[in-house]
Amino acid sequence: MPQLDPAPWFLVLVFSWLVFLTMIPSKVLAHNFPNEPASHTKQKPQTEPWNWPWH
Repeated sequence: MPQLDPAPWFLVLVFSWLVFLTMIPSKVLAHNFPNEPASHTKQKPQTEPWNWPWH
């Protein structure tokens, strides 16, 4: 059964992990966010209870 022979698939696994461990982390770490999060004020907005007509 050729699918149980690990020889060709092991090299594919090793090379794919080499690509993942060398190229991908540098691309992810170099990512920058275009929009910086705005600082919010600590004051809560004034809310009023709803005036329900059936109460």
